Amino acid sequence: MTERKVRVRFAPSPTGPLHIGGVRTALYNYLFARQHGGDLVFRIEDTDTTRFVPEAEAYIIEAFQWLGIKFDEGVSFGGNYGPYRQSERRDIYKKYVQLLLDNGKAYVAFDTPQELAAKREAVENFQYDCHTRSQMRNSLTLPKEEVEQLMRDTDTWVVRFKVEPGQEVLVDDMIRGEVRVKSEICDDKVLYKRHDELPTYHLANIVDDHLMEITHVIRGEEWLPSAPLHVLLYQAFGWEDTMPRFAHLPLLLKPSGKGKLSKRDGDELGFPVFPLDWHGTDKEGNPVFCSGYREYGYFPEAVINFLALLGWNPGGEQEIFSLDELVPLFDITKCSKAGAKFDYVKAAWFNHQYLLMHPDTDWCPAFDKLLKENGINATAEQEAEVIRMMKTKVIEYQDKLGNKRKRNVSFPSDLWPLTKFFFVAPTSFDKEGDKFIRKNWNENTAEQMNQMVAVLETVNDWTTDGIKAVVDPWVEQTGIKPWNAWRIALVGTGQGPDMYELAAFLGKEETIRRTRTAIEVLG
Repeated sequence: MTERKVRVRFAPSPTGPLHIGGVRTALYNYLFARQHGGDLVFRIEDTDTTRFVPEAEAYIIEAFQWLGIKFDEGVSFGGNYGPYRQSERRDIYKKYVQLLLDNGKAYVAFDTPQELAAKREAVENFQYDCHTRSQMRNSLTLPKEEVEQLMRDTDTWVVRFKVEPGQEVLVDDMIRGEVRVKSEICDDKVLYKRHDELPTYHLANIVDDHLMEITHVIRGEEWLPSAPLHVLLYQAFGWEDTMPRFAHLPLLLKPSGKGKLSKRDGDELGFPVFPLDWHGTDKEGNPVFCSGYREYGYFPEAVINFLALLGWNPGGEQEIFSLDELVPLFDITKCSKAGAKFDYVKAAWFNHQYLLMHPDTDWCPAFDKLLKENGINATAEQEAEVIRMMKTKVIEYQDKLGNKRKRNVSFPSDLWPLTKFFFVAPTSFDKEGDKFIRKNWNENTAEQMNQMVAVLETVNDWTTDGIKAVVDPWVEQTGIKPWNAWRIALVGTGQGPDMYELAAFLGKEETIRRTRTAIEVLG
């Protein structure tokens, strides 16, 4: 048999913002396709009209553009296998529904929602399958004439797949190995709904994968229970020779490791679970906001790097990988079978690493917005200089659970409380409440700072090196160690960058003015 070109697909449903777990699934598909010289197809599975959200498709496309995950064909990208929206493929699906009906592989069911609810109430763990279908209203139990009449006169009927008992179904999974199940455990899933003339996920998925020549299906673990049914559908159509190989990825778990990662986890602990900000509405029409990694201040490369190592790693000590570096290393068969805990603290660590690698100017737009929100207008050069001086600092913060934590500067939002003194001079000093001030400003400090002001006034070359060249000899000559007191004067407390760099940034006039203010206020 001729070896087929690798073709994989990412096929989200446009029901809202794209979950970060879906981003990881798309990333793994991308890495697999690029590694094997194959194609990555972008398909929209929009057959569930009750949950369709019009703006979701554009959101998903924009998210992948930001992340740098490029598709070879599909919705908005073109290609030879379209249309790529399932809602535009109605006539294609009807043909294959009829093929199953003609071959006795499917049947028409007329059970109303009320009848199904009553059956579930009467029978514990009721399942519409080979054991119960004979008790229901369908084309297998009703006379032919009545079936034809109901199909003409009503539009509430559905087509169900007829799962035959007594078969062993083999799912060949690249991560989990061979998974064997008895066909009896599969229920007769609905494949087609007459009222909207659309298939369900199960039929559309199989038909599209076959017609689009998909060779490998890489998807989340939540679809593993559906895999035996999909194998049976391939067999029912006689498509065994083109059946794709499956790979069911491990779940992304809550940071605690207990249960699937959800939006609520992000809300409670203060981290995003979506790639971009989302503004939408709930079922009642109330506005809903979900924060995104982009607006939170993440670099897309950091998100990719972090996600790639959730459920798989190439071994060794290296943790920082570009997208291109990941391609030759990726091995789908080495993915974990167990779920991966979502370590949002590690995600921030990754972003800090990329902050150090990026030019300082890359954070200027976000930092500029932050400054303007606080009434500060600064030049791009000033902003870049502040970022350079402060990007390696450690911040202390309190998480949503009230725990005190420390981490490196990782986001633009970290910078304002850490850099306010660059733009706003301290006017009051909390000598009683601030241990640093209490320790480093004593009865001799004012006189020493007055001496330092006199020295600073003699500096002609007001640059980092120029100030240092004048102040260091004075320090050596007098034995005065002014650094902590001078930091209090310029910053207001015990934080900030190198004092010569800070003074150079503030300028001669502002540096001397702040020093004199501290002398006057603290005495």
